[in-house]
Amino acid sequence: MAGATAAHAQCDQKVVISSSKTEHLGADSMVTHSENDSTTVEFDKTNLDVTVRGADRNQHLKGTVKSYSCDWSVPFKEGKTVIKATLANEEGETRDLTITVTGTGGKVGFLAELAGDEIQRIRLVVDRFEAVP
Repeated sequence: MAGATAAHAQCDQKVVISSSKTEHLGADSMVTHSENDSTTVEFDKTNLDVTVRGADRNQHLKGTVKSYSCDWSVPFKEGKTVIKATLANEEGETRDLTITVTGTGGKVGFLAELAGDEIQRIRLVVDRFEAVP
């Protein structure tokens, strides 16, 4: 019962995901190119904040969560979170996206699908996944 309570508590906290590698995927889910950017994604049930720092860019995006589902049997190791949000860049341009965070065998995966004329799929290689105060 304590494990279930801890897993549910994860869903009520602000979470941060950090990555040092970004992979862009084609329609066949194969990597088309990758970047060694430092990316931080912070989210909770209502807000999404993305910061990307790379050799040639520094980008900050803010989002509003439209739907949020969270089900983790082992906090930060086994489970799944799906976030649907609208993300805005610094110029005010917006895009809808779906983020799926999965945990399997203690390994965390992150996939973002940005809507548009052509769906853009981005996978982060997760270095850190934890709650923030």
